[in-house]
Amino acid sequence: MRNRAVFLDKDGTLIPDIPYNVDPQLITLQADAIEGLKHLQIAGYLIFIMSNQSGVARGFFEEKMLVGVEQRIRQLLHEHGIELAGFYYCPHHPDGIVTGFSKDCNCRKPAPGMLFTAAEEHDIDLGSSWMIGDILNDVEAGNRAGCSTVLIDNGNETEWLPGQHRVPTITAKSIDEAAMLMLKSNQHELAGL
Repeated sequence: MRNRAVFLDKDGTLIPDIPYNVDPQLITLQADAIEGLKHLQIAGYLIFIMSNQSGVARGFFEEKMLVGVEQRIRQLLHEHGIELAGFYYCPHHPDGIVTGFSKDCNCRKPAPGMLFTAAEEHDIDLGSSWMIGDILNDVEAGNRAGCSTVLIDNGNETEWLPGQHRVPTITAKSIDEAAMLMLKSNQHELAGL
């Protein structure tokens, strides 16, 4: 049986959004994410981060700085008994100034490339997986990959650009609320079989 996953946006979803932050000491988890992630992990979901990190392409920080970010998030999650299965990021941006990172790519959300890569590397069934994020670009990436999706409606989505792939399966105020709704949705699907 293939794995199921929860793909999390990082900034504004799992951790408070501090633009272009790579200082591990400033990283904290959203308080209303921990219990939900525990329940999802117990239910058998692998937990992943999917993050656009255009600060690399824009020259705000070097790619190697993301190692400390990943280590800090892994540490914080581990302290609560939550294991991170993978940390994926896109360092590209078409308007970037750093050679090699200044480009269009298939990994920058709303493109689904990071999810496809994780699915291939971890034998993930995307149709049984979820993408959770705080903006519609996250939702679009998940929908385009074939996942169910959650929009965390915390005020970070400001553009509300409509589109074919930009309608979430579920809208919630937090990861904790999203997890409850996701698990309830799974129970209804199983009951209908």
